[in-house]
Amino acid sequence: MNLLYIFCTFNFTYKKVLNKNTSKMKSIYSILLSVVLLLSSCASTKQIKDAIPEHSTFTIKSAHVHEDRIINVWLPEEYQNNLNAYPVMYMADGGVKEDFPHIAQTLAKLIKEKKIKPIILVGIENTQRRRDLTGFTEVEQDKQIAPVVGGSENFRAFIKNELIPEINAKYRTTNEKSIIGESASGLFVMETFFLAPEMFDKYIAFDPSLWWNNHYLVQTAQEHLANFPTNKKVLWFAGSNEPTIAPYTQELSKILQTKNLVNLTWQYADEPNEEHLTIFKATKEKALIWALNNPK
Repeated sequence: MNLLYIFCTFNFTYKKVLNKNTSKMKSIYSILLSVVLLLSSCASTKQIKDAIPEHSTFTIKSAHVHEDRIINVWLPEEYQNNLNAYPVMYMADGGVKEDFPHIAQTLAKLIKEKKIKPIILVGIENTQRRRDLTGFTEVEQDKQIAPVVGGSENFRAFIKNELIPEINAKYRTTNEKSIIGESASGLFVMETFFLAPEMFDKYIAFDPSLWWNNHYLVQTAQEHLANFPTNKKVLWFAGSNEPTIAPYTQELSKILQTKNLVNLTWQYADEPNEEHLTIFKATKEKALIWALNNPK
């Protein structure tokens, strides 16, 4: 059974009975949360079987997140054979034991098949994932998923003010930038789309954790879209059958359809046959082909 579903079902029950036995329920809640997070981590580790592609790695000292960050960069084969500049795709979960290898391999495959144009991939290796990828929250249960949460503003500042200039200095890049992510990383993609849409041209999010902070991003979507920039943006996002995510990706799709912004090209992939742990690899090719072939 889906571990996230077990936790969220318990979470709902917890809220209903909390007032009846506060201390006991808090103890049970904390134990179950720890078990779910541990098992989820193990499940994620077991899934990593992708060969590590040829790439370069460097470390950048960040004043925004107050630590050194490891950066992995994959270059398309064509990069070494000419003096052209290339668009750049950024990703959190970008370590060699995270999602960087399979996204780099997928880009290489699609470029070879001439389904997308060559692009540079920049992966940011995690240190405190749940700190960096979550925004503020007023929900007490959210705050229990990690020792520190709510650091997305600092992480975004790191990418904007430190990482992007460094990549532009080290490599031949165009002005076109995209960002890709899944789950909590997908939440960060969507939060950036709403709060700082000027940072990237193209946004790709798989099963974003829009439940965060009582689905705040969905609740405030119309407000942010009312102040959306005038230059063109591209958004692709998908929702699996995960009961804590699907209602909010579907609701967001309806909001975007109603707003119908002329400067936003978007597509929502409703994937009821996919689970939270399968949707990324199952839909990544069509996401990349659609998003990267839409001009900014």
